[in-house]
Amino acid sequence: MVRVPVPDPHRHGRMLALGAYRPVRVVGNDEIVPALGVSDEWVRTRTGIGSRRFAGPGESLADMSAAAADKALAEAGVAPDELSMVLAASMTHLYQAPSLAAEVAHRVGARRAGAADISAACAGFCYSLGVANDLIRTGSAERVLVVAAERMSDLLDMADRSTALVFGDGAAAVVLGPSSTPSIGPVVWGSDADHVRAIEQPRSWRCLLDEPGAGWPFLRMSGSEVYRWVISEVAPIAQRALDAAGVTVADLGAFIPHQANLRLVESLVKALELPESVAVARDVITNGNTSAASIPLAMEELLRNGQARSGDLALLVGFGSGLVYAAQVAELP
Repeated sequence: MVRVPVPDPHRHGRMLALGAYRPVRVVGNDEIVPALGVSDEWVRTRTGIGSRRFAGPGESLADMSAAAADKALAEAGVAPDELSMVLAASMTHLYQAPSLAAEVAHRVGARRAGAADISAACAGFCYSLGVANDLIRTGSAERVLVVAAERMSDLLDMADRSTALVFGDGAAAVVLGPSSTPSIGPVVWGSDADHVRAIEQPRSWRCLLDEPGAGWPFLRMSGSEVYRWVISEVAPIAQRALDAAGVTVADLGAFIPHQANLRLVESLVKALELPESVAVARDVITNGNTSAASIPLAMEELLRNGQARSGDLALLVGFGSGLVYAAQVAELP
């Protein structure tokens, strides 16, 4: 009997390089709070956010994605035609077709690569990284480009304090290639359907046709519900990722959780009992919550500022609308 070949057990995936794109426009709290009846201090106390970036007319989701991808490819020394697959994580791609991944593949010149979008909201980067790693391990792909990009400002009701104060825009990309040694641990992922509507777009795009005058279907969030869920559930998820990789917090060089809220980041640091030697991503302070892009953008900031180094082990934890989650340990590019 002919059997499907077993994947090479010595083949693994590795992040080779990282690229980031941050919109030019910086939006401080003072620009947003007058319409919401709160103060800069109120925002900082509850979220830790002092500013965020909003994309302008010349910074479409595809523009930002391609810019980040070009940087990652150049840094990795990988030509676009060497890519086997392009994966894009986003919840703000407003075109049903073509996919954001296909658009990015076209723009960077990866004309024969497979292309697919992964919709896992703020956990999208961790989902995509896990899929990319498995594609390489099984031999289905040689080199994979993962792009995580958001224009959250397109879905924000600026009169809604639960979302207008929190989210921002940006994009980041990583290139993965084969490695003879393990570099990305098993991904721990799942969802909690009991809170499926804690972060949602309550009305579909169809309402623009069926309900004239209904207005844009903005994103809505039950901040208190999400906060309570993260406090109780995310630290155990992170610990499962550490256990799956066979490491402890003492082995980590960096902790890069989804940049949802500074208070949540600090609560996770405390719950996991991270030693002071572990660099903690706090990109949320200056760039807000960039959803799927938040983890790779925070990763880029840690590396650029010298707080973390290439080869360090990092614990990545993403969570978002669904409520979906994913976590893994990975070596930094």
